[in-house]
Amino acid sequence: MNFCEHDSLYHTFIQVIRLHYHRTHMLLEKIGIYPGQPPMLMALYHNDGQSQRELADKLKIKPSTITVMLRRMEKAELVGRRLDTEDQRVSRVYLTQQGKEICEKVKEIIKIIDSECFNGFTIEEKVLLRRLFIQMKDNLSKEEENKLDG
Repeated sequence: MNFCEHDSLYHTFIQVIRLHYHRTHMLLEKIGIYPGQPPMLMALYHNDGQSQRELADKLKIKPSTITVMLRRMEKAELVGRRLDTEDQRVSRVYLTQQGKEICEKVKEIIKIIDSECFNGFTIEEKVLLRRLFIQMKDNLSKEEENKLDG
């Protein structure tokens, strides 16, 4: 089967990605959050007070991109930055009270998306799909590593 055909696995996968993105964006927009912000919020929710470098490494985002994201999130009063008490050269990022409240809303949105995506799936189908996604991720990660090595 040609990957460009509308009934190909590749085409269907791209459609799922697009629909997921648009649905997620629509729900996040209702709470004033941009699609790239939930991973940052959740990283801080699970480990508040990380440095910008730690966040960049964890989220696999360039430090310059983290800086832009944090400015926007500070302006929205979701996060605040404070100098590290041990090392004044390091800036640590903390969730504000409003940021913590938004995290709870983001978790609800994730539950909604999860429910919509996997409605009608059995537990066994979900387990199999998860395994297949992990295999796809591993395949793509290997290719990425090969590009960096070669």
